[in-house]
Amino acid sequence: MVSEHCDAADGGSAALALQLLVAGGFGVGKTTLGGAVSEIRPLRTEELLRETGQSVDDTDGVDHKTTTTVAMDAGRITIHSGLSLYLFGTPGQDRFWFLWDELPQGVLGAVVLADTRRLEDCFPAVDYFEHRRVPFVVAVNCFAGARRHGAPDVSRALDLGRWGTPVVLCDARDRASGKEVLIRLVEYAGRMHTARLLDSVG
Repeated sequence: MVSEHCDAADGGSAALALQLLVAGGFGVGKTTLGGAVSEIRPLRTEELLRETGQSVDDTDGVDHKTTTTVAMDAGRITIHSGLSLYLFGTPGQDRFWFLWDELPQGVLGAVVLADTRRLEDCFPAVDYFEHRRVPFVVAVNCFAGARRHGAPDVSRALDLGRWGTPVVLCDARDRASGKEVLIRLVEYAGRMHTARLLDSVG
């Protein structure tokens, strides 16, 4: 686990800053989640979708989408005094995966946002974090009109049982729901990092 310690403004006590990633398929709600939970105006790198990108960006199921993230979104949320989370949202399209090369460096863990209507779109992110041993949770964004599936069903569909990866249901538009996802991630990542540390010294 890599984190930053900085002096707090209220007397110089040490504050802990943790870096988290939000990943997932195209149009799944990553920018929405970041904007809902960030206590600062989030940095967004969205651009309008254009006709020239139709041949490379699969918009099936997200026909209403008019913009796309082309670099990294960023936001911040304070969990409690002395603990802040910095969120970095990744672009979802295949053509931006080269940006992922350095992503695991310095992060506590990741949220893989999923849409059950297009669950296969989150497979690359799940594989990426599993192979690099980055702790992650899968957050199912419950879109209006989508068939509801329970967390155990999604876990089986993604074959997460062997790792014990948490699956949580959420509404990416809702701050409280998004915050609960991040708390689950921090708790899970903390347990994973502690277990690995104990294994390394055992």
